[in-house]
Amino acid sequence: MRERPAGLSVRIKLTLSYAVFVVIVGIALFTVGFLVLRFLPEGNLYADNGLFTPARSNLAEVFVKYAWFTLAALAVIGLGGGWIVAGLMLRPLTRITDAARAVRDGSLDRRVDLPGRRDELTDLADTFDAMLSRIAETVQEQRRFAANASHELRTPHATMRTMLEVARADPDNVDVERLLGRLDDTNERAIRLTEAILALSRASHGGVIARSEVRIDALTAEVCAELAPLAVDAPARLTTRIASPAVAVADETLARQMITNLVHNAIVHSAAEGTASREIQVTVRTDARSVVIDVANTGAELSRETVATLPEPFVRAAGRARTAAAGTGLGLAIAVAIVRAHEGSLELWPREGGGLHARVRLPRPTGDQARG
Repeated sequence: MRERPAGLSVRIKLTLSYAVFVVIVGIALFTVGFLVLRFLPEGNLYADNGLFTPARSNLAEVFVKYAWFTLAALAVIGLGGGWIVAGLMLRPLTRITDAARAVRDGSLDRRVDLPGRRDELTDLADTFDAMLSRIAETVQEQRRFAANASHELRTPHATMRTMLEVARADPDNVDVERLLGRLDDTNERAIRLTEAILALSRASHGGVIARSEVRIDALTAEVCAELAPLAVDAPARLTTRIASPAVAVADETLARQMITNLVHNAIVHSAAEGTASREIQVTVRTDARSVVIDVANTGAELSRETVATLPEPFVRAAGRARTAAAGTGLGLAIAVAIVRAHEGSLELWPREGGGLHARVRLPRPTGDQARG
């Protein structure tokens, strides 16, 4: 970043502008005075009691003399008063600048906290504080994400290294087929995790998304058909109620991934201790403005506090242990990022009797989009 050359401070500029304004007003008043003097006659005027009015030339001479003194006094008053007033007016900006410098140097917990009633400067300070809070939250989320991602990525690689070290230490008693199978499973998990992290990054920071009209009903039916074998292996019963047509404005690839994540998450976590059956219900319907996708599954009892943390990357609810079919801990985080990118909403709440209910709303086409 280039360094700007030094210039006059805003306080000096405001002070000079105040002083110049006061002097200009004084000059205007004195000009009016000169115009009034033009209506006085030449020569002294005497009254019957002996009093007299000075002639125009005498009055003009005195007027000019004191006009210069007054203009000089106005300039001094304008400079002094302008300096004081400018300082008072710019004090909030100094406070905001000090906070900005502290943030630039890494102190994200610094805030302006400007007191007083609402005006342009307090609005600026409050907006700046809100921006700092948002930045601090984003930085904390990124730090947690980076730490969790490093831990999650290290785990499968450390597992593979351990298996190889054990095999190398006792090569005669190694079951090669079993070892290769375990290495393949662990490597596949690492690949899925890496792909999930990349998908979350694209969904969160992908910028503008190319959208078109997407048949969510058909897309959901395809996803459920693809995941039906996983539900059978669980074993769980996957039922669907899909209203047709259900058209949303979305990116088809991202919408498919979002639906896949929700349904896969429901299948994997539909089991609970003591549960007689595992069920997943997928419903697609429309309302006036949105296409609504509901995915509900049986499972363990979840509190609202626990459910609120599930969209966080790598968060798994109590009882959600890792298995060969388990996800990466990023499924819901990716779904939330995709829904936000489409200006939709995703709600999560615990089902009565155990399990989770997820509801997605994606925008439907407007009249102009439908015609286009």
